[in-house]
Amino acid sequence: MHTSEIYQQFIADMKGTTLLEYIAVIFGIASVWYSRKESILVYPIGLINTIIYIYISFKGSLLGEAGVNFYYTVMSIYGWILWTRKDRQDRPVITITWSDRREWLEELTFCGAFYVAIFAALTYLKKDFAPGAIPWADAFASATAFTGMWLMARKKVESWYWWIATNIASIPLYFIKHYVFTSLYYCILLVMAIAGLYEWIRRANKVNLKEV
Repeated sequence: MHTSEIYQQFIADMKGTTLLEYIAVIFGIASVWYSRKESILVYPIGLINTIIYIYISFKGSLLGEAGVNFYYTVMSIYGWILWTRKDRQDRPVITITWSDRREWLEELTFCGAFYVAIFAALTYLKKDFAPGAIPWADAFASATAFTGMWLMARKKVESWYWWIATNIASIPLYFIKHYVFTSLYYCILLVMAIAGLYEWIRRANKVNLKEV
């Protein structure tokens, strides 16, 4: 695709962006901002984003994206519960920490299992139910997103690595599917994920110094 064709597609698709998509993107950006700050607001605000995107994805026959956002919704409730738990001294039960070698193996296995399952499902459903699916790309974006959301609920620094991978994959994926504004949204999320990674590294190191 030539530069002029990309530009024309960008303009045409931006004109077709709905109000709901604008609202979802605004709440999504706010949610990532709060996750970087380790604020509980990440979850109620994020739920608005994911619920809207479930609707948008189903309407556009994007079953992979709808599944991802349904998972986000469930994990947002799970993370909300974990992040609000306090010990007897009224301190958060979960703090930002690094994954050890065993946890890294679990994360890679978790991501790999979801990739295989999602790839197989989308390949089967593509012809009759999900014509907009790109199985290998959708499976990668979804599996890394699933892993990132799971680790964020547990306040693992590595969650940001998975989010970075998801954002990089999602930028061209949504552009190809004519959701240009959402593609731009993932460009912003990529920058925010890098900033979030550095912020959580700083906080994790601070916690480690206190424990020494």
